[in-house]
Amino acid sequence: MKEKIRNIIQYFIKKDIRFIISICFSVVAVCGSIFIGISLYLRFSAENEMVLEENNKRIVNQVNMSLDGYLRNLMKTSDTMRYRVLQNCDMAEQSFNSDMNLLYESNRESIVSIAVFDKEGQLIDATPLARLKKTAEPKKESWFYEAQYKMENIHFSTPHVQNLFEDIDYKYKWVVSLSRSVELTTGGKTETGVLLVDMNFSGIEQIFKNIDLGKSGYVYLMNSNGEIIYHPRQQLIYSNLEQENNKKAAKYEDGSHIEHFQGKKRLVTVKTVGYTGWKIVGIFSMTENFQNDFQIKMFVLFLFSLTILLLLIANNFISSKIAYPIMELEKSVKELEQGHLDAEIAIGGSYEIRHLGETIKSMAEQMKKLMQDIVSEQESKRKSEFDALQSQINPHFLYNTLDSIVWMVENERYQEAIIMVTSLAKFFRIGLSKGKNIIPLKDELNHAESYITIQHMRFRNFTFHIHTAQDILHMTSIKLIIQPLLENAVYHGMELMDDEGEIEVNAYAEEDSLYIEVRDNGMGIPEEEINGLLKRESSHRGKGSGIGLKNVHERIQLYFGENYGLTIISEADVGTTIRIHLPLLPYEQAEQWGGGKN
Repeated sequence: MKEKIRNIIQYFIKKDIRFIISICFSVVAVCGSIFIGISLYLRFSAENEMVLEENNKRIVNQVNMSLDGYLRNLMKTSDTMRYRVLQNCDMAEQSFNSDMNLLYESNRESIVSIAVFDKEGQLIDATPLARLKKTAEPKKESWFYEAQYKMENIHFSTPHVQNLFEDIDYKYKWVVSLSRSVELTTGGKTETGVLLVDMNFSGIEQIFKNIDLGKSGYVYLMNSNGEIIYHPRQQLIYSNLEQENNKKAAKYEDGSHIEHFQGKKRLVTVKTVGYTGWKIVGIFSMTENFQNDFQIKMFVLFLFSLTILLLLIANNFISSKIAYPIMELEKSVKELEQGHLDAEIAIGGSYEIRHLGETIKSMAEQMKKLMQDIVSEQESKRKSEFDALQSQINPHFLYNTLDSIVWMVENERYQEAIIMVTSLAKFFRIGLSKGKNIIPLKDELNHAESYITIQHMRFRNFTFHIHTAQDILHMTSIKLIIQPLLENAVYHGMELMDDEGEIEVNAYAEEDSLYIEVRDNGMGIPEEEINGLLKRESSHRGKGSGIGLKNVHERIQLYFGENYGLTIISEADVGTTIRIHLPLLPYEQAEQWGGGKN
């Protein structure tokens, strides 16, 4: 060991002063940076977690206050129905229907229905719909059981589709049911019954959807058993595309907890909602907060300044022969800092300085290449996201279509049922298109015809026509660009029409362009909203497939460029025309535009 130490000492003695200074400077800089970096990191991390925890608690408490107020209002409706209407009513002498209707009308924005059942599950009265489905069995429902056998409280169900009553418009809404045991008096004789109040689930969604917990943070709601009531990524979770740690979070006490889920460190804040046993859970990514925190930026700035200071001290001991190339190299580095990656890197001086210059030059070239790769990767990712959007199918549209078919079969309207089933089969077959995004115009028009046929069979308050020239049917089109426009015309253009609506699709060619127009004679779109339809952050928030006008517009531009896309023309009380602009390109040449399979 002594011999090895002696050899190392002799090796350094033989080296010149530049080498010794370089080694000493490197050791001091590395050790100092590591020590200071670790110290500041531990301190800032602790303070950062405290600030984050307090912020999460504040946001979750605000959500709890809003949700508590919303639920209290609904509970007041239930209390009013029980204590002021049912308790003072002898059903043998009078009806409580008018009082119940008045109560519903005063709360119709947050309540879907109010119903009263006897202990056997027979409907006594309900509003606004009063006819049970033939297949409905209230006594077997969980909310009925909870009210009958746990009579001391109001019971809240998980979200579900309200499917007890017959609705000629098939407007089945997502609701949360409030049920409780009540006393019903008939001819002086009192028996128990069940009061059911279905509150609109959209009220809960409205409370949660605008909560800001950073780019990847969010707040969700679950019951005491860990079953999710509301989640901003609910559809992805139900489709097993994403996962949530809700079962474990159900066991957490109120307060903040640190957990590791799917390789990520998260801060979880839990708050129990009174009366219901529900739990509000706030999730925040610790990694995201650490990267964006101001104190961490100050830490990086401080470490950078310290490194510069050490470099300046070391430069005082370096000869002018070494200092000049370093200054020139520093100028080049500053140009790189300003984003000039094509700047010429000064390479000169001693071997070490030349090597450093060559390394920086190589680094700049790699940075430039990496930036180009990142741009290409992001473009590809964006394209993949839009491709995934066009593969989505609205579950409500499918549910309503199948329900309409069942209704037709039950009413022996077999021919209409056959037409609707055939159209639905075509709709799915063409929609899949063997995995292709670019398809012939003929297939896209057939897909649109299948969709509008189904909607016409359901609503019957409009007529539709599709016009196209035979010589353009083999031209190139993008899959699922007409159907969202028809969907918009049906749900928004035809919404207030009464057997006088008209939807028309026209496809034609002009010079080197292909145009597809979807026209309706609905109420039109206000002028101030037209520009926002193709620019808004959220592509769709009402009825429809979720693809939306904005995504259709962006998908067209993604494939064919910014010269193409959608144009909206609308006039109040006259109607709306949405024009699709595509290049006039035979389908056989579609490969050059990125066509083919996903």
